[in-house]
Amino acid sequence: MPLLLPLLLAAADPQLVMNPLPVGSVVPFGAPPTSAVQVFEAELGPVETFDPKGRAVDLARDLPRVWSGVYRSFSGGAPLPVQLRLEEATPMGQMVDLRGEMQVGETTVAVQGNLNAKSDQLDLLMLCDCEVGGMESGGEISGVQGLELAGWVAPRLTNPGGRFDLRPVAQVAAPAAPSSGAPVRGLW
Repeated sequence: MPLLLPLLLAAADPQLVMNPLPVGSVVPFGAPPTSAVQVFEAELGPVETFDPKGRAVDLARDLPRVWSGVYRSFSGGAPLPVQLRLEEATPMGQMVDLRGEMQVGETTVAVQGNLNAKSDQLDLLMLCDCEVGGMESGGEISGVQGLELAGWVAPRLTNPGGRFDLRPVAQVAAPAAPSSGAPVRGLW
């Protein structure tokens, strides 16, 4: 039995093999984790609790269907009014398939794209072989915060692209109408 203890200690700590502890000395001890979560995090790393598929379902249901704003080309020119109508928003795994139409200035074109529910990245294509407001065929609308922060990525380096500033129509503040309630009467 006296020979077994140093072997067990050596198996627990490789440093003890090189420098054996004398009998009666203090052995370093670390308390085990107190909860199962700490055990899993220590062995497997942190656990991700975000559900991108569930968020895609929520986005498809709650995403505003009408967006309004302007498009500004990086090459200059007057800003063009833009209205985006999403007719369909279908969850597909962690992606939301978007289909609808966009009016840029006086021209209306069909659009189709994807919104990633995990990263909020947007890829939206205009489905026409035309030039709309300086946006050439073959480019894409790309966003990093969904539709709120999006830009036009041109298919050629000679076109610098542009920026969309879109907001949901429900959030666009309308001027307050004067109240037509009863006049206020004084007490005296």
